[in-house]
Amino acid sequence: MTVQLTDPATWTGPRIHGDLPGPRSAELLARQQQRESNARTYPRRIPIALAEASGPWVRDVDGNVFIDFLAGAGVLSLGHSHPALVATAARQLGSLAHGLDFPTPAKDAFVEAQLSMLPPALRDRMKVHMCGPTGANAVDAAVKLCKTATGRGDIVSFQGAFHGSSHAAMALTGLVAQKQPVPNGMPGTHFFPYSYCSRCPLALSPETCETNCATLLERSLRDGNGGVAAPAAVVMELVQGEGGVIPARPEFVTRVREITRELGIPLVVDEVQTGCGRTGTWFAFEQYGIEPDVIVASKALSGIGTPVAMILYDERLDTWAPGAHTGTFRGNQLAFAAGAEAVRIIHDEDVLANVRARGAQFADRLGALRSCPWVREVRGLGLMWGVELAVPGDGRPASALAAAVQQHALRHGLIVELGGRDDCVVRMLPPLNVTEDVVDTACTILVSAVEECTAAGR
Repeated sequence: MTVQLTDPATWTGPRIHGDLPGPRSAELLARQQQRESNARTYPRRIPIALAEASGPWVRDVDGNVFIDFLAGAGVLSLGHSHPALVATAARQLGSLAHGLDFPTPAKDAFVEAQLSMLPPALRDRMKVHMCGPTGANAVDAAVKLCKTATGRGDIVSFQGAFHGSSHAAMALTGLVAQKQPVPNGMPGTHFFPYSYCSRCPLALSPETCETNCATLLERSLRDGNGGVAAPAAVVMELVQGEGGVIPARPEFVTRVREITRELGIPLVVDEVQTGCGRTGTWFAFEQYGIEPDVIVASKALSGIGTPVAMILYDERLDTWAPGAHTGTFRGNQLAFAAGAEAVRIIHDEDVLANVRARGAQFADRLGALRSCPWVREVRGLGLMWGVELAVPGDGRPASALAAAVQQHALRHGLIVELGGRDDCVVRMLPPLNVTEDVVDTACTILVSAVEECTAAGR
C-alpha cells in the first residue's frame, strides 16, 4: 500500500472524513488481525492505521488527522518527529548505532544529562545501570538489584499497580486478569492498599482516615506474626498510571518512605510513566519531598520513541557481579544521543513550566465535568490526566460509558486511552510541549464526548 505523505504544517486541527476505520485502515487492520498476535491492544479500541505524525498530530492512511493524546503511551515527550531529535538521531545513526555497554561519547553525554536532572543531594551518590530497552526489564533489574544487595527474597507492591508485562514485573502488577493465565508467577510478592481515596480499599474517607493504608503496611512489617518477612524492596508508583491516573497522597508517600528507611528496606520508585518531566518535575518523587533508593525510568528517556531503559540507584546497593543484569540492546546509541538532546531542549525551552501551565489548564477545562453525575473524579498531575466514570448512586465502574466516550472522541479527532478498574478511566498523556490551543481543542472534544454520551444514556 502506497500512502501519499502531506505537509504537517497544514494540520491545524482535527480532520475526519467519513466513518472509522476508513477503507485503507480497515485493510491493514484486517491483515494485522490475520498475521499478528492476539495480544495486540491499541488497534482494538483505536481502529486506525498510522501513516505519519508530527508534534501532537497523527494522520492515518485514509487522510484523517487526529490530536494524539496517547503519544506512544507517554513515550513521545516532545511529540512525534521533533526536528532536532530526528536530526540528532540521524547523525548518530551514521557513526555508531549499537554499542553494548562500552563507553561512548553519546552514552557519556546521556548519563551526564540524566544525572544533571536529579536533585543535587542525589547526583553524587547515584549509580546508573542501562537495562534492556523496556520499562519492564528495568523493573526486573531493580528487583534483582535489591534482592542481591539485601539477601532477602520478598517484595512489597501496591494494589492497582502496573509495573510491566514481563514475568517478574507482572508479579508486581495488581491486575489479576493479566496474571491468571500464567501459573507459577514470581513468589514472595505482597500487595498492600494504595492511597486511592475515592475507592478506599479500607472503606474510609480522607476526613476520617489517618493514612491507614500506610499504617497497615507499617504494622504488618513490624509484626513478627504479620506474615510478611522483611522484604528486599518496596516498589511504588507516585502516580498510578495504568491503574487510573491516581496521584498518591503526600502523607502516604512520606509515611512509606519513613517506614522503609527505619526498617532498612530499599524504596524503589517506578517512574517509567511519570519520569522525564511528565508530572511537571523531572521525576514525580521530587514533588513529594522524598529521596528513593532506586529510580526506574524508561518510556520518554529518548524523547523520540527510540527505546532505552535504566535504573538509578544508591551506590551502597551496587553489590552486583559483572554480568548480573545484561541485555544485547542496552547500548542504543540513537536513544542516548536523542535523550541528551531532549534534556537540553527541555531545559533551554523551559518545557517543565509548560507542563505545569498546561496541567493547570486541564484542571480548569475539565473542571466542568465534575458536576456530571457519571463523573466520579477528575484527577491528574502535570500532563497526566484521567476522568473516572462511574454509575451514579452505587459507584460501579462505568466501563461501557468510558468506551463510548473514547470512540466519540476518536470520531471527532482526539485519541485518548482507557485505564483504571475495569477500564473506566479516560486517560490523556499529551506531549510535554503541547500548546494551549491544542489542549483547548482537545478538552472541548472530550467534555463534549462525556456530555453527549451520558445524555444518550450509555
